[in-house]
Amino acid sequence: MRMMRHLPSLDLLRGFEAAARHLSFTQAARELHVTQSAVSRQIKTLEEQLGVALFRRLNRALLLTEEGQALSRAVAGALAGIEQAVSRLSALTENRPITVTTTVSFAALWLVPRLARFRAAHPGTDVRLAAGNELADLERDRIDLAIRFCEPKTAPPAAVPLTGEDVFPVASPRLTRDRKRPLNTPADLRHHVLLHLDDPQGEWPWLTWREWLTALKVPDLKPAGALHFSHYDQLVQAAINGEGVALGRAPLLERILKRRELVAPFRDRVTVTRKYFVIVAPAAREQRRVKQFVDWLLAEARTAA
Repeated sequence: MRMMRHLPSLDLLRGFEAAARHLSFTQAARELHVTQSAVSRQIKTLEEQLGVALFRRLNRALLLTEEGQALSRAVAGALAGIEQAVSRLSALTENRPITVTTTVSFAALWLVPRLARFRAAHPGTDVRLAAGNELADLERDRIDLAIRFCEPKTAPPAAVPLTGEDVFPVASPRLTRDRKRPLNTPADLRHHVLLHLDDPQGEWPWLTWREWLTALKVPDLKPAGALHFSHYDQLVQAAINGEGVALGRAPLLERILKRRELVAPFRDRVTVTRKYFVIVAPAAREQRRVKQFVDWLLAEARTAA
């Protein structure tokens, strides 16, 4: 560390290396996209720090002194080594999978069914999905990007809006065709089992049947029964199997609704205030493969909408 403190800055060394290679402050400035006077000041500062002259300045020429030649060889080799190391690291970064974190429900119902399309468009890019309902630390866990469901005011400044969410009752078509247990009006829910998502902390009030029955103007309705689930994708599968009526979430169920594995028996819908956002880790923002994945996510969301 003591030796590092005595080293000149990298900017001074880069300016010197370019000037020594070209034997011209003007050409070095052009290469570095700075002014000729800026390069001249860098060389002067470096000479003052080292206490030696690095160039002999003639009328129409610039020559290296013996000290300048020695430093030029050392700096050129060091910068070449740094460039090679950075190139190798960049290649490793570009070749490793994109690590994505999101909720279990969004991964299972929206993202995973679409990943084949991304792989078809970008066959050389692999994706690692880290689904979980706990909030991950992108930098600590080396995650490239997150898809998070949150209030717009709590989203980070660089977050990109992906899609909103609507909530509405859904059921298997078999239930809607059952003449003994009609499902034509909200009051008909009394004939059916209601599927509940466990929410002990009260984090998702818009996904509770209590709120919905009040909104549907049947707050005192007593259903035929209830089933409770800890994960939303399990609840959806139970609804597809005809085990009861669930609260559907668009866009999570859009493919299932298009295939008519589930249908919406009523027209009532609620648009929740939370939205899905794409959040890219600072270290991954300039990576081409991550930008391609974000562009693909936004295109998929637009298509679905």
